[in-house]
Amino acid sequence: MIKRILEEEILKFFFKGKGILITGARQTGKTTLLRQFENRYTGESIFFNCDESDIRHYLSETTTTNLAKLITNKKLILIDEAQRVKNIGLTIKLLVDNFPGRQVVVSGSSAILLRDEINEPLTGRIFEYKLYPLSWKEFLMDAGPVDSARLLEDFLIYGMYPEVQTTTLDKKKILKNIANSYLYKDVFTFKNIKNPEILEKLLLLLAYQVGSQVSYNELSKSLSIDNETVKRYIDLLEKMMIIFPLTPFSRNLRSELTKMRKIYFYDTGIRNSIILDFRPFEFRNDKGAVWENFLISERKKLLHYRDSDSRQFFWRTQNQLEVDYIEITSEKMEGFEFKWNPDAKKKVPSAFFNAYSECPVSFIDKSNYQSFLE
Repeated sequence: MIKRILEEEILKFFFKGKGILITGARQTGKTTLLRQFENRYTGESIFFNCDESDIRHYLSETTTTNLAKLITNKKLILIDEAQRVKNIGLTIKLLVDNFPGRQVVVSGSSAILLRDEINEPLTGRIFEYKLYPLSWKEFLMDAGPVDSARLLEDFLIYGMYPEVQTTTLDKKKILKNIANSYLYKDVFTFKNIKNPEILEKLLLLLAYQVGSQVSYNELSKSLSIDNETVKRYIDLLEKMMIIFPLTPFSRNLRSELTKMRKIYFYDTGIRNSIILDFRPFEFRNDKGAVWENFLISERKKLLHYRDSDSRQFFWRTQNQLEVDYIEITSEKMEGFEFKWNPDAKKKVPSAFFNAYSECPVSFIDKSNYQSFLE
């Protein structure tokens, strides 16, 4: 089993008087992580699986007295798939407020549903963490640099979901099953999704436009829907941790873009599953887009697990001068250009250097990517 970075990070905040919330898409390993915590506190923990109807009944609209009977003398209270429990926010509030010295850890796949339930009751009472698919650094810590590097093209094609990368079965079949189980099942549970076919077509368009600028106007015309519906659907996909945006950086030049955005997938395997393209990397004509998506999503995981305060952008002008990725912290600004081929032409627009001379730009390719992801 590949050890997750979040395990040790979360343990640092055990028994500090706060509940802990772990959100993430389905199949990213939340249940496994909770089971790891259970194993660390064998005999002192209790695990509630909220997929079971009787567990949902016990935890829904309950009282402190009933909860005391339920958890007995356990120090660690683990609640999995908590979004399935009605009024779970109030239940967690009762546990945190009335049972000092205990630790409550809650996980949920439908992050939007869970936040709707807990936001008001648990203000100031929880630490929240996001669990992504497996990260490059987690593979590196588990397998070492040589074996991790050997698997790079496999990661690019099939992504980083735990089941995909640990299965002995057909990876394509596993990946398609994961995609169908959360892309379409979970997302379509929301009442404001009136036309599932439109959402499927939107995901397909976004998958084909990875690495390119996305125009809501063009998407709305292609889908024959209004701009507001496009925005609402994309916002939902972001909150479900399927996609994430990069916005343009602008400070000096009139010619800099300020409204367009790029959209990436948290997992390249899911992206490839949507377009049904699992060709070996050497035969693909979208190498650059997949490589860029992989590096930016992996960097996003790394920064999140570090609890970094950095902000991420891309830079582009109206005449199509571009820097792929910009990272800004309170201390520095760095730019990055992504090229799969180490021998590809490397040039940074002079307009960028003239406007942002304080920002160095590095080129990341398949020969030096490890330093960018460690």
